[in-house]
Amino acid sequence: MTAPVLTATGLARTFQTKRGPVEAVRGIDLAVPAGEILGFLGPNGAGKTTTLRMLTTLLPPTGGSATIAGCDLAADPAGVRALIGYVAQSGGTAPGVSVREELVTQGRLYRLPRARARERAAEVAAELGLTGLLDRRTGAVSGGQRRRLDIAMGLLHRPRILFLDEPTTGLDPGSRADLWDLIRALRDRHGMTVFLTTHYLDEADALADRLIVVDDGRVAAVGAPRELKERYAGSPDAGLQEAFLAITGRVAAPESQAGPPVAV
Repeated sequence: MTAPVLTATGLARTFQTKRGPVEAVRGIDLAVPAGEILGFLGPNGAGKTTTLRMLTTLLPPTGGSATIAGCDLAADPAGVRALIGYVAQSGGTAPGVSVREELVTQGRLYRLPRARARERAAEVAAELGLTGLLDRRTGAVSGGQRRRLDIAMGLLHRPRILFLDEPTTGLDPGSRADLWDLIRALRDRHGMTVFLTTHYLDEADALADRLIVVDDGRVAAVGAPRELKERYAGSPDAGLQEAFLAITGRVAAPESQAGPPVAV
């Protein structure tokens, strides 16, 4: 394993409620090497979203520590933000502005000079197949194209690690397959580390080099998809759903895309 670009030790978050403290994350340890596609899985309430929000500086931990490319999460959150790209599940584009304007604005938010922001917008658009859409309003592009734009916005500043929160939710099978190819290309061409959360176990099986399954705020299992299937379902050719059920006691989203996406 190469040197980790992300490490976490005992990462924890407790929420204070009227009924008392709630431990959403109970001490998670992570070591993610550079250039890995990591699948981060778990049922609802397992602590996935809380962990992701902590690692992307959106929520301060109440315990433990984490670093990204040597930058401490608690001591230097601004430094961490400069090193990461984050693509939320809901996206963040304004429907009335052009694709070009969205990309340039994102570059400016990362303090790129205007000329450099325009250059990077053109470069990223070319890489993600958005060049022909640069002057189109974001509200007029397809769901798959908009998701590519979301990812492009996360790449403007050349992050060391890209966090993708359920990137294919709501996409048709063709757009979903295209996005899989794009995620693989980010790793293969640029050595980018990708931290992926998904409810679709076929997606995790197809994309991830390694999986971390969390449950009840703790890491429940770690390994390559094939390893987890062999360890928990008895065969490397078993379905990941079987292994997930054995690990958590709960069933994840269906692997079929015949109907609308189903949340765990």
